[in-house]
Amino acid sequence: MNLFSRLVERFSPVKPLPAGVHHFQSPTEDEKPFRLHLRLNKDGSGILILNASTVLQLNATAAEYAYHLIKGTEPLEAAKSISARYRIKKSQALEDFGDFMERILTLAHTDDLDPVSSLGFERVQPNSANLTAPLRLDCALTYRLPPGGDPLNAPSKRVERELTTDEWKSIMDKAWALGIPQIVFTGGEATLRDDLPELIAYAEKNGQVAGLLTDGQRLADNDYLDSLLQTGLDHLMIVLPTQAEPNWQAIQNALVADIFLSVHLTLTPQNAPGAQSLMEKLHQAGVEAVSLSVADPTLGEMLSRLHDLAANLNLRIVSDLPVPYSEAHPVALETAEDAEPGGAGKAWLYVEPDGDVLPSQGMADQILGNLLRDEWARIYH
Repeated sequence: MNLFSRLVERFSPVKPLPAGVHHFQSPTEDEKPFRLHLRLNKDGSGILILNASTVLQLNATAAEYAYHLIKGTEPLEAAKSISARYRIKKSQALEDFGDFMERILTLAHTDDLDPVSSLGFERVQPNSANLTAPLRLDCALTYRLPPGGDPLNAPSKRVERELTTDEWKSIMDKAWALGIPQIVFTGGEATLRDDLPELIAYAEKNGQVAGLLTDGQRLADNDYLDSLLQTGLDHLMIVLPTQAEPNWQAIQNALVADIFLSVHLTLTPQNAPGAQSLMEKLHQAGVEAVSLSVADPTLGEMLSRLHDLAANLNLRIVSDLPVPYSEAHPVALETAEDAEPGGAGKAWLYVEPDGDVLPSQGMADQILGNLLRDEWARIYH
């Protein structure tokens, strides 16, 4: 029986660490203090948030290293534990743990990172992780648009009212309690809300990564952009107009700011002929990440050509944020499937201005519930 037990232990899958949330704050006297927030999932994978500005998705092994780092386990003790659990040499476990700590410290002390990063770690696909809550909450603060605003940037009338500042704060508190690490503010035009800086600051206070989708018009005012950065905004997407020239001053202001920037373009039959030239101008200006969608399904071939151009220009394609689109989402066009991205309703949720929850932006026929009124189990499961 003893021999049988040892054989079962040797060849059985490693039991994951218990699901839970763990925090670490480096001493304030450190030259570059940093903070970590780790969420361990039921399947052993993890979500590590660094400085409330970058989300790192970890497989089970990396999540276990992160757990020991946060708990302050001595390297030799951590290596001993990892060696016993994964049946590898203690020397190898010690080397791997040292490598993990070095990369985490590098990431924690690097500015203007992608808000979702890997830094050489094996990435966990959001659709495959056993999640108890999404990784991101997309909050449409308003469906209002500025005068002359692009109608593609908001759906037709869907809500009767907008949540108050306190109601949005309560939703962010609920999200943080559930372990949702990232909030993206969108619309409509989110900068029409006077409380936007206050809401960004509240997300930062909670420890959440905060992003913003905007047409960028107010960002041409450097003072306004600075006010958002001072509140703790972590990443920014500027949505380009479909029928006018981009606001290059806003783009330039964002490029020189201390923030990760991406730029979105919705292809229409009217702007498609000049899209390649525009992509090249964005690259020359210093933009490093772009997002593309279409307002007409006949533009699928042009979308494919722009993706190829982006690859040639070494532009990263951002494909999962709640950007404006109408009949056809780029993922659906590329996969020939009438479907949203696989993370919709699982890796992220979309909250309308009145608190109603959709699996993703644009899925207006699938209301899952209301975050102010309904139990989380009903909304997510």
